[in-house]
Amino acid sequence: MSKLIFRLLIFLILITIGIITYLSFVGIETKKFNKQIEKQIKNIDSDLQINLNKIKIVLNPIEFKIKAKTIGTSLKIRDKIIEIEGINGEISINSLLNKKFSITNLEISTKTIEIKKLISFARTLKNDPKLYILERIVKKGFIIADINLEFDTQGILKKNYNIKGIVKDGNLKILKKYEVNGLNFIFNIVDKNFKFEDISLNLDTIPFSSNKILVKKIKKNFFIEGDIKNKKIKLSEEKIPLFIKRLSPNLNIESINFNTDNKFSFKVSDKLDFDNLKISSNLKINHLLINKALKLKNIFPKIKKKIEFLDHEIKINYSKKNLLIDGEGAISFQQEKDKVRYKIDKDGENLKFLSTLTIKNNPLIIDVLGYEKNKNNELKIDLDGNYTLNKKIIINSFKLTEKKNTINFNELVISKDYKINSIKNINLDYYDNENKKNQLNITKKNKNYFLEGPLFNSSNLLRRLNNSDGENKKSLFAGDFGIIFQIDQIILDKEHTVQNFKGDIIFENNEILKANLDADFSSEKKLKFTVNTKEEGKIITLFLDKAKPAISQYSFIKGFENGSLDFYSIKEGNRSKSTLKIYDFKLKEVPALTKLLTLASLQGIADILTGEGIRFDEFEMNYTNEGSLIEIEEIYAIGPAISILMNGYVEKNKVVSLRGTLVPATTINKVIGSIPVLGKILVGQKTGEGVFGVSFKIKGPPKKLETTVNPIKTLTPRFITRTIEKIKKN
Repeated sequence: MSKLIFRLLIFLILITIGIITYLSFVGIETKKFNKQIEKQIKNIDSDLQINLNKIKIVLNPIEFKIKAKTIGTSLKIRDKIIEIEGINGEISINSLLNKKFSITNLEISTKTIEIKKLISFARTLKNDPKLYILERIVKKGFIIADINLEFDTQGILKKNYNIKGIVKDGNLKILKKYEVNGLNFIFNIVDKNFKFEDISLNLDTIPFSSNKILVKKIKKNFFIEGDIKNKKIKLSEEKIPLFIKRLSPNLNIESINFNTDNKFSFKVSDKLDFDNLKISSNLKINHLLINKALKLKNIFPKIKKKIEFLDHEIKINYSKKNLLIDGEGAISFQQEKDKVRYKIDKDGENLKFLSTLTIKNNPLIIDVLGYEKNKNNELKIDLDGNYTLNKKIIINSFKLTEKKNTINFNELVISKDYKINSIKNINLDYYDNENKKNQLNITKKNKNYFLEGPLFNSSNLLRRLNNSDGENKKSLFAGDFGIIFQIDQIILDKEHTVQNFKGDIIFENNEILKANLDADFSSEKKLKFTVNTKEEGKIITLFLDKAKPAISQYSFIKGFENGSLDFYSIKEGNRSKSTLKIYDFKLKEVPALTKLLTLASLQGIADILTGEGIRFDEFEMNYTNEGSLIEIEEIYAIGPAISILMNGYVEKNKVVSLRGTLVPATTINKVIGSIPVLGKILVGQKTGEGVFGVSFKIKGPPKKLETTVNPIKTLTPRFITRTIEKIKKN
């Protein structure tokens, strides 16, 4: 009996082992768990249905669980269906025996699903506005996913669910102008943490890639961080407006080729509000072409219409209130390439900038100072400054160095309307284009600027001031200030120098309120300039014992010799009335006068003018000036050879209109000599044998003047009167 029982027990054990082995390796198919799975799916949404085939179960005796698997099923909600590749589940045997919820986890593997179809399915489950926006953005693409769900003993889904998969050939349309295509990535979602890896995409045909992007949800916000990069992007003219114009609308970029490697992070609220953006970038600009001519030809004479940036390595760090840009590379805006180094550091509304421009084989000119770079020397310009948003620019230091030449200034403050508020110090120590040594120091004390130094060549400055358009000149300075001069020697031109230049100028409301300057040509020859503002107006006087430095600034007058100059003007508002007198001088060449003499058949006098020159005892000009219009009441010049009387007007850079009378001196003597009593007193016993003179008109644009001449038989009383006045005076 015992043997039978023993054999029966052995048989049962073998049968049990056999069943366990079979269930563990082969398994069986059943529909027993279908209802439980269907019920669990409905816990997610009551309208969600799952169509299950028979489930194959396999025993896991070690963990005392049953593994269940089915293939070829689908999820359905209303009219939306998602095809499922397979479902794997684990069933607790203990829970099953105790008639409790027995499914501990589910693994769901999808087939290849269209992304739009999946979003539409998700919207049916939960009609979230973000899903609606996503559905509008996504145009096509496919997804394959594996979903791992865990449940507690009550059948409630745990938060440690895991969804992973891949997206292939995604296509997005963003804001009607940006298109993302060729989107591929791997994703892994665990509860509120999203991980995207091996990302590649094309943004409007421009390729980008990313190793990793992480998304974490905390309360109602999403925190996103990751990286994105590209290699050798070349933007065409059609694509530049989409990418660059929005960032820098004032830059007329023609082409750009660049690489980027970026790390970023930001926060997005449930209302799609972006905040706390941070970007760290390594940017390489291989080539950037800007089609914008800088209006700096007077400084860079070989300047081109386009600016090229080549091989720039730039580091960028950006956050909400901070921006750091640090870069260097080659720049080509003249014939040869130069080097530039720059750093911009923005902290809130304050911006600091540093830059160094190195010029080797290109020219640089500062015309107002007569400075010109030697083509064989290397020149550096170092700039250090601050900018306060919508307030002012502070140049802490500007330094130009070229071998022994230095030009630098410190603490230049520029207002928001780009006017100079103040300069602490300027130091000039250089050789100019006439090989003259310039040494000048400008220092501000209170509201006054002190100009001191041993030597300054002002010839270029005087020429520039004379050629400038008075109507369009705008003051570079803001506020009221004074300039005090104490310069040992000033060069006026190649022939004239003054010593002991001293005095002061006071500016108020961007105009000279008062001035008193004097200097010495020699112990006997003086220069004097004054401005006094009184109730009747502003009175300006200029006296030069040597007039040539002032007259030679006018290019149409050549061969001016000797002479002294006396100028007087009174200005009320925008209108000034002036008198200019020049005494005892000689002219060798004045094209308009030479032409006039030739047309009047006074060739002998014309030959003298272009040869030895014609001497004048006195020149006087009375005129009024308002804006660009000069109304000439009278110009009268008298000399041993000829005398001229004329009037008219000049509209600067537009038209010249003059008319007058020209008479050789012999005729004048005869005319005056014919006047009873007075003629004998003035010119002796000479009698006139006939009256001869020339009337003329000069009219037209400044560069196309037309001159007409007519002989006259009688002189105007005005001409005779003026001539007599001058002779009597002399």
